[in-house]
Amino acid sequence: MPGKRIQFDGETFAALDLLARDRMMTFQELADEAFRDLLRKHNRPSGLKEALRKSAGAMADLVPFKGKAARKEGKGKKNAVKKTAKKRRRLR
Repeated sequence: MPGKRIQFDGETFAALDLLARDRMMTFQELADEAFRDLLRKHNRPSGLKEALRKSAGAMADLVPFKGKAARKEGKGKKNAVKKTAKKRRRLR
């Protein structure tokens, strides 16, 4: 993971250190959360998945993936529809 050195004045570092201890987090976890929130505030993706979703736009919601399980469910639904149609015919 790439790293950068940053400097804080004494008061700010003490406040951040106290916050990290109060929340039982490391300083790195506190920084990760802060930068993730900053990116979200400015509508920037913080990870690869978010970047791909954002670049796909509205199309990402329109095309769901259909795996083997979805195909099996679809066949079951068709059979269920056929069975209810047969039952209706019998009742007439």
